[in-house]
Amino acid sequence: MGQPMVIDNRAGGGGRIGSDAVTKMAPDGYNLLMTTNGTHTYMAVTEKNLSYDPINDFTPISLIGTYGLLMVINPTVPAKNLKEFIAFAQNNRSKINYASSGMGSGLHFAGELFNAMAKTQMIHVPYKGSGPGMQDVLAGVCQVIFDGAAKTQIDAGKVRFLGTTSAVRDPRFPDMPTLSESGLTGYDLTYWVGLFGPKGLPLDVQARLQAAVKTTLADPEVQRKLNGLGMTLVGSTPEQMVKEIRVETEKLRAIAAQIPGGIQQ
Repeated sequence: MGQPMVIDNRAGGGGRIGSDAVTKMAPDGYNLLMTTNGTHTYMAVTEKNLSYDPINDFTPISLIGTYGLLMVINPTVPAKNLKEFIAFAQNNRSKINYASSGMGSGLHFAGELFNAMAKTQMIHVPYKGSGPGMQDVLAGVCQVIFDGAAKTQIDAGKVRFLGTTSAVRDPRFPDMPTLSESGLTGYDLTYWVGLFGPKGLPLDVQARLQAAVKTTLADPEVQRKLNGLGMTLVGSTPEQMVKEIRVETEKLRAIAAQIPGGIQQ
């Protein structure tokens, strides 16, 4: 863009604090929000009093990329692949614990969608972050976790990798099928990173920023770095971005409706 950029990490609230702050900033093209669908679809479902409207309080610019969670199990579980795990879980109802990073987290939704589609009854065990959850999977307290940061444990052979939650394979594991490809047809929880501005961003500024994203994502070095983080690069129009938010939010509402006791906080 021809000028320096300052990164202002607004910690807290799973990204909610930073997102809310951007809604109060001037729509001049100098105040932008890089966030995940956690703040724009998941919170729309899990938060009863969200302080902003994920669509109407922002100007969409472009999706950056998508990624999935990695479904891994403790290696003592007698299952070498997804098909064997589903059979084992169906025969051991309410005896398998899956860890998550908290109520209403992406990891929680991944487990509940799995239960619904595979007709299993894994027990949800929420933690304060995926790190403690992974530690208890390694210790055998829980048997399963859906964790995007599981590559280190997979590479070390400490967990068994069953597949990715997204519709496309993780670029770090091109030979590992998705859960849908492995037999749970139609399973898809894809996570994304996107760029927004405050509401009221001028159309010409929006277009210039969207074009800059497209140019950046075409850079081989950018592709290499983001692929190395497990991300599949997308780029999109603002209209495609809004459609993604609407469709995904309704999908998450349907999953949440199946969770015993509800999920809103």
